[in-house]
Amino acid sequence: MSVPAIETEELRKVFGDRAAVKGLTLQVQQGEVFGFLGPNGAGKTTSIKMLLGLVAPTSGKASLLGAPIGDSPTLARVGFLPEHFRFQEWLTAGEFLELHGELLGMQASDRKQRQAELLERVGLSAFCDKQLRTFSKGMLQRIGLAQALLNRPALVFLDEPTSGLDPVGRRLVRDIIHELREEGTCVFLNSHLLSEIEVTCNRVAFIRHGEVVRVLELASLDQHLSMVTIRAAGLTREMISEMARWGENIRADGEQLTMTIQSESQVPEINRYMVAQGVNVYAITPSRMSLEEIFIETVGKDGGL
Repeated sequence: MSVPAIETEELRKVFGDRAAVKGLTLQVQQGEVFGFLGPNGAGKTTSIKMLLGLVAPTSGKASLLGAPIGDSPTLARVGFLPEHFRFQEWLTAGEFLELHGELLGMQASDRKQRQAELLERVGLSAFCDKQLRTFSKGMLQRIGLAQALLNRPALVFLDEPTSGLDPVGRRLVRDIIHELREEGTCVFLNSHLLSEIEVTCNRVAFIRHGEVVRVLELASLDQHLSMVTIRAAGLTREMISEMARWGENIRADGEQLTMTIQSESQVPEINRYMVAQGVNVYAITPSRMSLEEIFIETVGKDGGL
């Protein structure tokens, strides 16, 4: 079995008297698209910077592609698109990719070929000779993605890659991520657009205060907690409390009650219980929880901060 693309054990970073990352323990496999989710201030960006060797950990261990973090030959196999990038705006798109190809030590012929491939891939071929200062935010995001893929990386870190993109641009990035997965590239994705995460990633980790609180296989979402909406007359406070045997996050508002349950197979049991208590049940409507609802359930509306 291949070594994990990313592995951390109690990775910790303290700034002064504040722990930005309290103890990150995580394993990401090669070839998967992995979502890194958490509220603002949860330690996501600091974690990524530690993994890339840009910030030294206070304690703990981590490796990329089987090598300790900071290993230069391994970093040559890693791509990175930061959330807040600052590119050389006086360069043209072609010159920008040429510069980064040289920094990566790529051969001239390979740089030229790769430049053309990637400009086509991100929809910027027609802008090869245009200066970056003339680019919109979305175009800069796409040229940034192109530079992150120049070295045909085995592992790519994308920090908010669809920020500033319109729906067409988001679809383009999503398609590129799918292609990378098919090629066996591991993509480590940090994004606040949970709808994009839901259709892109194999697994996600929810973090709070720099610690993993939950890891979820997105393929299992259909079997995951269901939200049930019940419309009924005659519910008492005692009956609502009794509902806790089947689910949690119970909210009652007049004749409407919502709750999360482990399986839709519990719906008939809930219905039989209410009817036996003399309740008039008008409707029971189960629905799969979205990733956004699971996120709120996991980290709380305030992010647990």
